[in-house]
Amino acid sequence: MSTKTDKNRVVIFDTTLRDGEQSPGASMNLEEKVRIATVLEEMGVDVIEAGFPIASEGDFEAVRAIAGKIKESTICGLARATSQDIDRAAEALKPAARKRIHTFIATSPLHMEHKLKMGPNSVLEAVHDSVTRARGYTDDVEWSAEDATRSETDFLCRCVEIAINAGATTINIPDTVGYALPEEFGALIALLRNKVPNIDKAVISVHCHNDLGLGVANSLSAVRNGARQVECTVNGLGERAGNAAMEELVMAMRTRNDLMPYHTGIKTELITRASHLVSTVTGFVVQPNKAIVGANAFAHESGIHQDGMLKHAGTYEIMSPESIGLTESKIVLGKHSGRHAFTTKVKEMGLDLDDEAIEDVFRRFKDLADKKKEVFEEDLVALIDDRIVRGSDRIKFVSLQVVCGSKGPQKADLELKVDGETITTSAQGDGPVDATFAAIRNLFPHEATLQLYQVHAVTKGTDAQAEVTVRLEEKGRTVNGQGADVDTMVASARAYVNALNKLIVKRGKSAPAALSA
Repeated sequence: MSTKTDKNRVVIFDTTLRDGEQSPGASMNLEEKVRIATVLEEMGVDVIEAGFPIASEGDFEAVRAIAGKIKESTICGLARATSQDIDRAAEALKPAARKRIHTFIATSPLHMEHKLKMGPNSVLEAVHDSVTRARGYTDDVEWSAEDATRSETDFLCRCVEIAINAGATTINIPDTVGYALPEEFGALIALLRNKVPNIDKAVISVHCHNDLGLGVANSLSAVRNGARQVECTVNGLGERAGNAAMEELVMAMRTRNDLMPYHTGIKTELITRASHLVSTVTGFVVQPNKAIVGANAFAHESGIHQDGMLKHAGTYEIMSPESIGLTESKIVLGKHSGRHAFTTKVKEMGLDLDDEAIEDVFRRFKDLADKKKEVFEEDLVALIDDRIVRGSDRIKFVSLQVVCGSKGPQKADLELKVDGETITTSAQGDGPVDATFAAIRNLFPHEATLQLYQVHAVTKGTDAQAEVTVRLEEKGRTVNGQGADVDTMVASARAYVNALNKLIVKRGKSAPAALSA
């Protein structure tokens, strides 16, 4: 249902794959972007900003692949106010069933003088020309005023009016540097609605950054003042302090519908799944006390809180865990569970695997069940994610034996399969992780440097699976690798090998162009 027929319908524009990927170290490959886009479509996201096609060949290929795969959501490509950017975006979006070109230019005096080196009249001309060119490719054109919250309001109104006259159907007002306060930002949206004569011909959108921790608050204030599209990311991912978090925006409108009578098309039961997928792919672990999707969001330790919860959940929970996809298992899996129960459980979790993947994950599940007393949903998700990220890797982990302890030396005996050939080596290092990574370098020499090594437990207990993220950098190319196992060293080796495989794919591709948000 559109905002034209339903005045309280808020369009969700997800930019996890574009602005979210601009987080340092959050680079995603094509396969990972398609996976995330598929989940976003299943969630009911209205618009998926798939990337910035002119930034690199990889970005172009990802936008084109997503445009060909996704049928329900509108696929959007970002473009600066230049003919080259717009033409490149249009080319990438050709396969899309529903397409949008999103073009932008800065409108604040600071940006115009120091970044664009352009005067106000030149910017106005660029607004008209860029929107007109984009409109030649599609009827769905979005125009953004970069750094809108530090722009002069009269000039901003002129830019918006010109953009709409040129054919823009969505006008985005970004708080690019997270500078605004909620009352101030809401007033800016109200001012545009009152002063721009043709504003009724376009949907007002907002794109709020979180530099002062106000991204969600500013977005909600804008909605209350007439904005009907919010631009956001899963887990609040994004450059600097991130963007307004999609899950917080959606659940705020759903939970406080008494004061905010607005609604979205998001299937909130898929929020947890999307959050975990984005966290796994990017290596950005969700902080435990993060609103909605943090591990502690529905945890209660205080005696007073526990007593209230036992008497009535509403005493300390303003939303149910089930509303975001946290459900108690109907089927409890263990070492005696068979393939049918396992397959049923995977489907119950909303995961779709082919027969080969089911067989592989089931085998690893049985190995895990022999080592753990209880196998939780989080364990299964980790196993499945680990299977998917390995994909068709050239380098495959086979086995690892580590000798460690306080006396040393720490030693790793490693076996890998590279292009189908099994090779082995031994290496020493300053600790078991260093020895393991040294062994990998022996078998597959490379110049990449380790930028991040991160471990977290999937579940509680000493037998919990470890989920490891490794970030490698080589000549300006950055990749994240993931691995999971009950043995932290094995998980570490899997993560490092996964990162190397991604690096192999990424070699030769051009570095991204400088972006703006």
